[in-house]
Amino acid sequence: MDTTRAKAKPPKKAPRKARKKPAAEPPAPVSVPAPIVRPAKPDGAGAPLPANIEAFGRLDFDALAENMAQLVDQGRKALAAAIGGANPEEARSELAASVADATKTLGAVAEWWLSKPERAAVAQADLYSGLSTIWQQTMRRYSGEDVPPIVPSDLTDKRFAAPEWKENPFFDWLRQSYLLTARWAGEMVEKAEGLDPQTKARAAFYARLISSAVSPSNFVPTNPELLRATIDAKGENLVRGLKMLAEDISAGGGVLKIRQSAAQKFELGVDLANTPGKVIWRNDVMELIQYEPTTAEVYARPLLITPPWINKFYVLDLNAEKSFVRWAVEQGFTVFIISWVNPDETKATKGFEAYMHEGVLTALDVIEKATGERKVTAAGYCVGGTLLALTLAYMAATGDDRIDSVTFFATQVDFSDAGDLQIFVDEARLAALDESMARTGYLEGVKMANAFNMLRPNELIWSYVVNNYMKGVEPAAFDLLYWNSDSTRIPRANHSFYLRGCYLENRLARGEMVIDGVRVNLRQVNIPVFEIAPKEDHIAPAQSVFRGAKFFGGEVTFVLAGSGHIAGIINPPSKNKYQYWTGGPAKGAFEDWIGKAKETKGSWWPYWLAWVTAQAPMKVPARQPGGGKLKLICDAPGEYVRVRG
Repeated sequence: MDTTRAKAKPPKKAPRKARKKPAAEPPAPVSVPAPIVRPAKPDGAGAPLPANIEAFGRLDFDALAENMAQLVDQGRKALAAAIGGANPEEARSELAASVADATKTLGAVAEWWLSKPERAAVAQADLYSGLSTIWQQTMRRYSGEDVPPIVPSDLTDKRFAAPEWKENPFFDWLRQSYLLTARWAGEMVEKAEGLDPQTKARAAFYARLISSAVSPSNFVPTNPELLRATIDAKGENLVRGLKMLAEDISAGGGVLKIRQSAAQKFELGVDLANTPGKVIWRNDVMELIQYEPTTAEVYARPLLITPPWINKFYVLDLNAEKSFVRWAVEQGFTVFIISWVNPDETKATKGFEAYMHEGVLTALDVIEKATGERKVTAAGYCVGGTLLALTLAYMAATGDDRIDSVTFFATQVDFSDAGDLQIFVDEARLAALDESMARTGYLEGVKMANAFNMLRPNELIWSYVVNNYMKGVEPAAFDLLYWNSDSTRIPRANHSFYLRGCYLENRLARGEMVIDGVRVNLRQVNIPVFEIAPKEDHIAPAQSVFRGAKFFGGEVTFVLAGSGHIAGIINPPSKNKYQYWTGGPAKGAFEDWIGKAKETKGSWWPYWLAWVTAQAPMKVPARQPGGGKLKLICDAPGEYVRVRG
């Protein structure tokens, strides 16, 4: 700021001129006292505040004021998007159900501790003692002493990666106090006795969710990295962030749909889902894609893949390097995959029966027309695998033997220990969800995506809130996260049947599932079964998949894969990542099976290839999509996958 003229004028005249023409004079520079700091020690003890905070007095307040005005304007737009898109009645109903469940669940934990006041007093004393010790350590650091932290830094926790969280006593105090309290809250849940496993799991979930939300890393005044970014950018980062927030609320129809990847960087059929093929069939429920061969000969028995409809099928065809579909084609399979419709209100009544008849069973009819082969091998992923298992039981009950063997990717059929998603399923939530879906005919894709994100709030919610809406930085292009955010709607009938019949009442495992008037029993499924369960899967836990594998009547080959629900399945051999364990059928206790299993480094895909081709090794000349008998509708990946949720 130029103050040369003001200094050149006589002292007595300067005030008089300023009173006559205040707009003509530049404002006097703002004086901010320099912070009192002590010299930093080599290990960071007694470190000064960040240089950017010392530079606060040199901030361009004109630019800051302009950005703050824009911030208010962008905030208005975000609020308008939320109010204009959301249904207030629906939002209240869902919020009420969530708050009621959280209050009831955490109340059960509190009740156990407060039933004996001395027990609660000891727990509170432990917390206060820890916080007091951290405060004393902080004061000693301010006095220049070299003292280690009470709560050491965790290099894997990216929230506190900035050096100030360790070097600056104030921010180190915030970090330690928060982590100690969060750990204490988790232990309060874990130590509460007499709670049923479901209540304890829900309480742990709510404790994690609340702890993640109140982290000091989530707020500008208590995050040194955000403070630095805001001062350096004069608040422009917050303007950019609120602009993205308004756009993301608008994209979610009034519900925040957090962007996790730069959407404009990808195009379906070009960057993603680009294995050559054709859509050879289309109905109200699905498009059936047949992929073009890349080998002179192919296995006579075709491969049909049934993906989940909670997300789009191209997780199995992300790109040339990560595509299971492309790899299977290169191994000599004639590959067919179902691409489920992204439904609107006209599909509200399409339930599991429709997805079975118009999806899996119709696909079998079409494959026979296209290839002349009656027998196929099938594979199902996640809920697509659950539908496939139910369909197999239905086929066994009705004498249909067209599926010759089956592979299940991260698939549950027994939901007695169904993992973190079970947290969201109870009578009150289902009632609120049914009420919501009755208005539209479907579940909004963004709501299912947000539910999945809440299972890992630090990584999938708050890291993006901080990066996108506070730093104002557009996320990088990442194919898997682009797919993850490309959410789909789910028909009301389908979703209600799945949540109630599987998660809430576990009818399939109990032998009580009835579909299309037929009671189905997995014991009647006598074909060879290959079960692959990722070890770190929170959606379909490995122990749950292992338990479910025991319900089939035929021979089951159980394999445990490294990593989680997606990376454990999408693990091409060329990457040479993770590992898998083999130990025969799913018998006895899961822990005992693991203890005896053989570990092999790398991808499980070649092991599966040997298993599936040994059953039907015969080959025939390569087949082109449609086999000359069906009209080709369009190029893969088709049209249904392009409909945004």
